[in-house]
Amino acid sequence: MDGSDHAFRLLVEKYRNDVFRTIFAVLRDQKEAEDAAQEVFMKIYTSLSQYENQGFKTWITRIAVNHAIDIKRKQARRKEEVIEALEQQAFGTPKDGVEKELIINERQTLVRKRLDELPENYRDVIYGFYIAEKSYQQLAEEQNVQVKTIETKLYRARVWMKKNWKEDDFS
Repeated sequence: MDGSDHAFRLLVEKYRNDVFRTIFAVLRDQKEAEDAAQEVFMKIYTSLSQYENQGFKTWITRIAVNHAIDIKRKQARRKEEVIEALEQQAFGTPKDGVEKELIINERQTLVRKRLDELPENYRDVIYGFYIAEKSYQQLAEEQNVQVKTIETKLYRARVWMKKNWKEDDFS
């Protein structure tokens, strides 16, 4: 470990709370904000050579805000993609009949409403794994977390659903 690593560690200690608060203000989820703050410090570390003495706190805050906004956009895009995929799957051919289409629409609306009840930190992994049929690895890469984090989120989401939903809620 050289002096620059030690100096960077001191910067992390000094600005950790500021970076976390900035990101949390955008994401509104503690775990997501913690993960994003680590990612931001990695970006800062790799971008230090581009820093031009324009006010360090301002510079890192801008990096943090931009990163948090990127994450928020990705989450919104993923959610829209999953909803579109659900809609395409739910609609059959026109000869299936109006009645079947109405039933499908009602069920789709109900499922979407129930999924929206999920806590936000579970919603993305449930959409991703069960609806978009992504692997743990894909989800981990998209969210910039470890596969173990995805496993834990899915486990906790299932526990939450068992506790809060009954089977006849969906009929």
